[in-house]
Amino acid sequence: MTETLQARTPAGATPAGAGAARRRGGRRGLLVSPWTYAALVAVLAGSAFPVYWSFVVSSQTPDAVDRVPPVLVPGGHLWANIARVFDQTDFALALANSLIVAGTVTVSVVLFSTLAGFAFAKLKFRGRSVLMLVVVATQAIPTELGVIPLYMMMSDFGWAGELPSVIVPGLVTAFGVFFMRQYLQRAVPDELLEAGRMDGCGTLRLFWHVVLPAARPAAAVLGLFTFMQAWNDFFWPLVVLVPENPTVQTALSTLASGYSTDYTLVLTAATIGTVPVLAVFLLFGRQIVGGIMHGAVKG
Repeated sequence: MTETLQARTPAGATPAGAGAARRRGGRRGLLVSPWTYAALVAVLAGSAFPVYWSFVVSSQTPDAVDRVPPVLVPGGHLWANIARVFDQTDFALALANSLIVAGTVTVSVVLFSTLAGFAFAKLKFRGRSVLMLVVVATQAIPTELGVIPLYMMMSDFGWAGELPSVIVPGLVTAFGVFFMRQYLQRAVPDELLEAGRMDGCGTLRLFWHVVLPAARPAAAVLGLFTFMQAWNDFFWPLVVLVPENPTVQTALSTLASGYSTDYTLVLTAATIGTVPVLAVFLLFGRQIVGGIMHGAVKG
């Protein structure tokens, strides 16, 4: 029987049982050991513990920071501490300003970076490679080198101390252009664009109906990174804004200043400032993870 099966099997082919065994072996090789899960849980716990401890301290009295051993269970003073934060600083204005800045910058960066990435990836024009090289080279310039001339420009425009001085310099980023260009080079086939042109679509219609839907996974990832960067930005708002018109980060700096620092108050404000970032991730987390997985599969 074995000899008959071997005689009927073509040269270079393997019996079905051997293929099934190989597939079972491949699946067996993909199994993850318990140590890997333990390491992932340890990393997750180490990353989440500072956020949890900030929440614990923000729900305690001011002396909880100095207790030994440290307090690890939430208390009952959270709402009282939140009320103290809003009484001692204009934190509502800081939250509104940060939402305006981060939201506007995120939408602008995603839109303009996708437009520029599409142009660099799929449009043929003179000097394309040189311009792309210049865009990438700007990432090597430290931000601190441009603070003085940028502040002078904002002052000449009459924007010093106002939100446009924080929004306008961040409307587009070199990283966003490079990121979207790399993604669109592989995500949008040239044949699809040619088919759209044959149907009478102009460049803007191609971008809106073909490129933008294809760029949605990468745009979600770029949007999250941009929102987090704009929300957590501290140096430039501290330089250009006045204390009466703060963002969340500059308001936290104001709470932490002085001869004695109430760390319960500071950590309460930090906990409040973390909520919008977590909300954005929960709302768009599925698209963000899908975008990362989509890029991994295509790669």
